[in-house]
Amino acid sequence: MNGQHIPPDYSRGDETTVGGYAAVHGRPAALAGPDGASYSVEVLVDETGQPGGPWGAYLFFVRWSSGQPALAGHVESDFLVRAGTADEARTQLGAWSLAEVERVLDRLVRVEGVV
Repeated sequence: MNGQHIPPDYSRGDETTVGGYAAVHGRPAALAGPDGASYSVEVLVDETGQPGGPWGAYLFFVRWSSGQPALAGHVESDFLVRAGTADEARTQLGAWSLAEVERVLDRLVRVEGVV
């Protein structure tokens, strides 16, 4: 599979947010975990089962192995936002800064006992 460089389109969002980064660059943001591994992050949405916020958004981090890129595992947060619709939940969490997202990753990796 050949890689393809697509130039960023800064008109699509704020690349300092998790949702904006994906929109601007056409791919998920990559972060370094406290365990030294590389992670990609996606905003995912699911039903919460709660009437006050029937849709929730959470962060899903894919851990990559060193060397040849291969999936090595994942960690995911609990629901971080709740909203009336799936789009609202995705938009709210997508507006989180990459610095906030990195703090969530750090906490999750440490709780998982990887570090």
